[in-house]
Amino acid sequence: MASTLRPQKKDTALPVRDKARKYRVLFVCMGNVCRSPTAAGVLRKFLRQRKLEKEFEVDSAGTHGYHIGEAPDSRTQRAAAARGYDLSGMRARKVTPQDFQYFDLVLAMDKVNLDHLRQMSAPAQYPKIRLFMPFAKNFDDDEVPDPYYGLGYGFDVVIDMVEDAADGLLQSLLDA
Repeated sequence: MASTLRPQKKDTALPVRDKARKYRVLFVCMGNVCRSPTAAGVLRKFLRQRKLEKEFEVDSAGTHGYHIGEAPDSRTQRAAAARGYDLSGMRARKVTPQDFQYFDLVLAMDKVNLDHLRQMSAPAQYPKIRLFMPFAKNFDDDEVPDPYYGLGYGFDVVIDMVEDAADGLLQSLLDA
């Protein structure tokens, strides 16, 4: 797993944020039980710590409906809880056509799901659909790997990556 400093940012410029309303961010992975709920939980905690939760709305969804209504994977919850993130109240859902209208930013965990999102949306929505990892400062990876079928330590790596990218994302949102 690469962890070299990223020489330059790409695809992190955001339009100016309308501070008169909540800015809405949707994180997306395939099943919505590992990576995207982790990202949502991490960003929510970062927002609470900075007393910004009233300015943002954060959610997660999957491109596929494999786990609709289920809580995040128990391994994901365990890894998250060890770092102070509570994901227990989340439930998996599938991305809907309305999500592309409602959310200001739709962040995919990997290129496969980015492609799925673009197939599901109108071309006018493409600018708000992006990869999440370009916001990272310390990881050179373009994608958050799916830990679902891997070994247990993959869930900790996902949290490392998500914390880094969520920090960069929040800074970009505050600068917008």
